This record gives sequence, structure tokens and C-alpha cells, in this order.
Amino acid sequence: MDQPRPDSVPDPAVRRLSLYLRQLESFKKKDRRTISSKQLGESLGLTDAQVRKDLAYFGQFGHPGIGYRVDDLIGQVRHILGTDKTWNVVMVGAGNLGRALSAYRGFSSKGFKLVAVFDNDPSKVGKKLGPFSIQPLSELETTAHKQSVRLGIVAVPADNAQEVADQLVAAGVRGLLNFAPVSLTVPRGVALNSVDLAVQLEQLSFQVNLSPGPESRR
Repeated sequence: MDQPRPDSVPDPAVRRLSLYLRQLESFKKKDRRTISSKQLGESLGLTDAQVRKDLAYFGQFGHPGIGYRVDDLIGQVRHILGTDKTWNVVMVGAGNLGRALSAYRGFSSKGFKLVAVFDNDPSKVGKKLGPFSIQPLSELETTAHKQSVRLGIVAVPADNAQEVADQLVAAGVRGLLNFAPVSLTVPRGVALNSVDLAVQLEQLSFQVNLSPGPESRR
């Protein structure tokens, strides 16, 4: 079956695919070979109908009387997400956040390989950040082309984020993960996901603020 166009699949369904994959991998570690849509949904607080609807955007993966074969569905979801291959990633920003991200071990296990780190601070350029030698932004385009980079991480202060995003796009990067607390503008055809920790905490505080305390839940 041909892959649907990205804009034809609701964003929440795509986000849930990552949750399904993580849960399926957890089931595999427990030697589960098959799983039903009800069991997969219940493990994530979703209905079986929601699971079936999300997966139906991409094809029919279930087997009558069996449900889903865990190994097969893991492979299918990885293919849909594009993580059945390795993506080279560059990061701009070698501050505290950049240091933390460069040390994160979870990228490689999911098919993402950080290949270079950049910063425009002369005091940081040339210094080591884990296995990387921090490069100046002037080398971004050359490195991105040489390493066939399609994904980039923006880990710079808000005031510099748009300029960095523009440079990444000009270098041929087509997917940006933005950690700067600011909205970025990118051209059509460039994917952008933003992680604003303050916004996430605000959403969390809203939920807790309106929820009854544990003693009220019976």
C-alpha cells in the first residue's frame, strides 16, 4: 500500500504511532508475540477503536483470530515513521541544553545519528562536546551536504533561533526540532516540531489545578 500524504493524516494519529511503537517494543521485551487492538489501547489509555482507526490510515495490519503480530507491527510502524533507516542529524547550540542532548543515548536506538554540533560562540568553537569537535556555523552547509543531513536540532537562545533555522533550511535540512522558546517560521515543505518545556509545564499545571486531589478519587 502506498504511503498516504503527511497532510492527510491527523497530527494526533502520527504522535500516537510513536506511543504504539514504544509500547510494542515493551511487549516484545516481555516475549509477547501477538497483541490485540484492545490490549494495545488499554496499555496506553486508548480505546481499541482508536488504535484500529489510527493504524487504518496506513493499511491493514491485523490478522483474524490473532490480532497483531508484535514483530511485524513494529516493523510496519518503524517503516511508516521512517525509523527503519538511519537519519543523520546536526545540532546547533553547544550550551547546557546542547550538552545534555549530545549525551542522550536514546537517539541512536531509534535510528537517529548525531553527526555534528555547531555554535557561533568563538570561545566554544574547536572545543570538544562528547565525541564532537564544535564547528563554526560557517561550516554548516558543507557538513550538511557531505553527511547527507536532513534533520536538525535548534538548541540556541530564542533571539538566535530564527536565524539558525534559516541557515539550516538553506543548508538543505528539511526537518527541524526546535528547543528554543519561540515560534519559528519555515518554508513550505520543511517540517517543524517545537519542544517548549515551559509550555508543557503550564499544560501540566492546568490539568493538576483543575483535577481533584488523590483523596477525592474513589
